[in-house]
Amino acid sequence: MNADDSLNMYMDKAVKHYSSLFTLPSYMKSLLFSALVCIIAGLIHVSFLYRSLLGLVCGLLLGVVLFSVTVLLNYFLRFYVFKRDPVYDLRRLAFLSLFCWILWLFFIFVGGVAAVLFDVMWAVRLCLLGFSVVLILRLIVLYVTSSSGTGRFLAASLVHPLACLVSFTPFWISVVDMFKIVVFVLYASGVSLASSFLFITILNSVGKGEVGFPSLSIFRAFLLNWIADLNMPLESFLEMLGTETNVNVSVLRFKGGDNVFILVPSVHPGPFRNIGSSLLPSLLKDGVEQKLGGVACVPLGLLGHEHDLASHNECQKIVGWVVKSAADIEANEERTTPFVKVQNDLATVCCQTFGETVLITFSLAPKTTEDFPPELGSIVREKAEKLGFKRCICVNAHNSINGAVGLQRALGALEDAAMLCLERAALLDKLPFKVGGATLKPKEFSVVDGMGHGGITAVVVEVGGRKNAYVVFDGNNMVSGLREKILSALKPMGIDDGEVLTTDTHSVNAVTLNARGYHPIGEVMNHDKLIEYVNKAVQAAIANLSPARVGFRCVEIPKVKAIGKEALARLCMLPDKVIRRAKIAAVPLFAATFLVLMAVLLWV
Repeated sequence: MNADDSLNMYMDKAVKHYSSLFTLPSYMKSLLFSALVCIIAGLIHVSFLYRSLLGLVCGLLLGVVLFSVTVLLNYFLRFYVFKRDPVYDLRRLAFLSLFCWILWLFFIFVGGVAAVLFDVMWAVRLCLLGFSVVLILRLIVLYVTSSSGTGRFLAASLVHPLACLVSFTPFWISVVDMFKIVVFVLYASGVSLASSFLFITILNSVGKGEVGFPSLSIFRAFLLNWIADLNMPLESFLEMLGTETNVNVSVLRFKGGDNVFILVPSVHPGPFRNIGSSLLPSLLKDGVEQKLGGVACVPLGLLGHEHDLASHNECQKIVGWVVKSAADIEANEERTTPFVKVQNDLATVCCQTFGETVLITFSLAPKTTEDFPPELGSIVREKAEKLGFKRCICVNAHNSINGAVGLQRALGALEDAAMLCLERAALLDKLPFKVGGATLKPKEFSVVDGMGHGGITAVVVEVGGRKNAYVVFDGNNMVSGLREKILSALKPMGIDDGEVLTTDTHSVNAVTLNARGYHPIGEVMNHDKLIEYVNKAVQAAIANLSPARVGFRCVEIPKVKAIGKEALARLCMLPDKVIRRAKIAAVPLFAATFLVLMAVLLWV
């Protein structure tokens, strides 16, 4: 397993730790279960206090009151306390209340049994202990997940347990001194606040030690991104963790009937969803097309997660620089070589020379083709220069996912194929050529299915009467075998050869809860329908074929904030470390809290 595989594993694990917390039942299911639990709690508590038919009736009445109070308070919290909180809608408030009631019911049940075996006062004591536990739970959960400020989170934590506790008190007047109840509630509230914030401090210390920020603040930022698509809270942490670097974008501009651009940034489109540079391929494509017209595609370079950008703002910086520089590129070269493809037992390398610039693609299909290290690009560029090519654009086709291949074996096969491919291209005559491009964005496929906002882009090049196509999906890899199906389907259309690529956009990552955290192209899409869309895009590109000239520029963008692989790995490993610390701290801390509460409960 190479470093990028390890980082991807940690990223997937971190996303699963977070995202699994958000799979909640519907609002109506939460309400129904809450009603059932409240009624059971009321019946158990009052029937054990007053062992009579009247006790059952009063218990049923108490259950209805508890449920009514819960529902009304949730509406109050949603529309007054949390009215600007993007996390807490009625469904999540209802689920939190349901979970609290299930926990409280356990203590009520144990108290009822203890009342039968020992003394009726145990029903009251265990109910009060359940109140304390629920209060601690709400304090921790709402601190971690709410972004509404300290006062609002404290109010939301205290109001519900206290209001429900008040509903119990009419049934306690004849069996307990209410002054002692008031004293215990004040005491328990103080103890609950102290133990909750001590637990929170312990968990936050993990993040401060690992990345310099409180763990739970990072979790809250992730939550806001997952639920409300807010990228700024999480990106603010990434920008503080990031370092400034210079970013290059290789730009091939074809001028013919329409402009056609092939853009290859030295930036990885990650880490996930709309965070960092995950959306860069579609942002760059849209920015160039809107400002300069024509068609643009953004295949992946040879790099890994050490080149993720820290924020959306840094993406916009790159888009602005590229648009401005691409507008000034002079397309003077009128000749190119035919498409060359070399295959060995593992690797497939394709190249084509445009003027003095060679475009070369790498694939291990049908084996897994994931991120390749920049060192492969350095070796290939050195070889290209020796053969007389002034510039070399290296592209990772990223077009198959089907089992791992040893990194050293893969790099050796890719390097051998690349050397032979360049040697063959260097011997070919350069001829006038035509270029056509088109983009198609299937409405029925979304990021949930694995299709990014950039859709499907086809660039067709005709040289010496032979046509080759570059088909670029805005997605994160594709299922094994689909590439071959697509290339076969293009032959009847007059396409002699070509390559299928993906942008490796991570806008499709962390939007599903499957094992991988995303769907590669073709995993949940109908292949026949997908190939039909590809055919339409290629047909449109063929229709746009016209004599063309080409120009190249390497655009350098200075002082761009990127988050390195090491910092990203520490951030992704943080959930595991926080969970381990929580397991270690929870037992002694809350056991001590239990003893402190019980010491006073025995006095009640």
